[in-house]
Amino acid sequence: MAEAALGLTEAEVAEIRAQFPALSQEIHGRPLVYLDNGATVHKPQAVIDALVGFYSRDNSNVHRGVHTLSQRATTAYEAARSTVARFIGAGSDDEIVFTRGTSEGINLVAYAWGKTNLKPGDRVVVTGMEHHSNIVPWQLICASTGAELVHLPFDERGVLEPAAIADRINAQTKMVAFVHVSNALGTVNPVEALVARAREVGAKVLIDGAQAIPHMPVDVAALGCDFYTFSGHKVYGPTGIGVLWGKPELLAAMPPWHGGGDMIESVSFEGSTFAAPPARFEAGTPNIAGAIALAAALDWVGAIGLDRVAAYEADLVAHGMAVLDGIDGVRSIGTAPGKAGLLSFVIEGVHAHDAGMLLDEQGIAVRVGHHCAEPAMKAFGVSATIRASLAVYNTRAELTQLGEALKKVIRLFG
Repeated sequence: MAEAALGLTEAEVAEIRAQFPALSQEIHGRPLVYLDNGATVHKPQAVIDALVGFYSRDNSNVHRGVHTLSQRATTAYEAARSTVARFIGAGSDDEIVFTRGTSEGINLVAYAWGKTNLKPGDRVVVTGMEHHSNIVPWQLICASTGAELVHLPFDERGVLEPAAIADRINAQTKMVAFVHVSNALGTVNPVEALVARAREVGAKVLIDGAQAIPHMPVDVAALGCDFYTFSGHKVYGPTGIGVLWGKPELLAAMPPWHGGGDMIESVSFEGSTFAAPPARFEAGTPNIAGAIALAAALDWVGAIGLDRVAAYEADLVAHGMAVLDGIDGVRSIGTAPGKAGLLSFVIEGVHAHDAGMLLDEQGIAVRVGHHCAEPAMKAFGVSATIRASLAVYNTRAELTQLGEALKKVIRLFG
């Protein structure tokens, strides 16, 4: 079997699927085919149990209580931080800041680092395939500091142009912020080349890892970046929890960006002093249950092995691309070699939203629209695409079923 050679057998995938209660339901009388994992993945029972377990037994606030429940909650919350640190190869637990998600992680760096370090004449470089979450925060901070926001173009496949990397990341560049894996195209960006060029000019590097973290092993030390951020709900965890990893010396030099409880050393009406990272950036009551369930999710996917996940999903992507290439009237958007985790395409003469509704009637869930990546859509001359995004529980058979459903859609409009 193809899966066996790649690291996951059909039996293993079936066992994985059985751990997801949501996948057993029917939509419009048909078994659910869930291909909207780029928006959010479903949760295995282990993650659901972690959420229910916290609220059923240990529910209490952290860091401030001497009673047993508070101590148990604090222990579990900080253990979750340790789990995240191990999962991404961080040097210490204190390098892990819990956030609400990738967007908050990027905003945190843009404001706390950007306001301190950017000035008129400086440059922030992003790519042309960024999610809006890695464009808008930098636009706002550049407007307030006088810095310039510049983007790196990509070719017709969705691959960054090497000449632009060398040219646009220049001596004025202070930050290079880019998506590890494009949520609209599936492109895996050349981290090594981007980091190397940033280092040549003395710039810092932030990587948006939202779409990479569920699909491949991530080691922040090996990547060589300064900041890495991701969302829990993309990697089989709950919504409302995310992670920002930062180099300790950078986090220590950054001022807080939110004020409130638990991020201070002392407060008086004359002034306040602030806690060391990560507490400095975690004002108020955190998403305790979310952090604990995120740790359960990372343990769950880690037990499978992200190297095996990557190999299995690469086969799915190749099969899906072949299915789409075999349908007249379908054009793939984003054909970078080695792309990860998603298939983005348009159908000639059919609006993406119409196709999405008709696929839903056949039990197939996809995402349609600009995917919060309008500049990337404009570069391809489209306003919207249909996106089928993958997880470890998807199968070749589901992608074949998608192909047959697309043929029905095309016949309806023929």
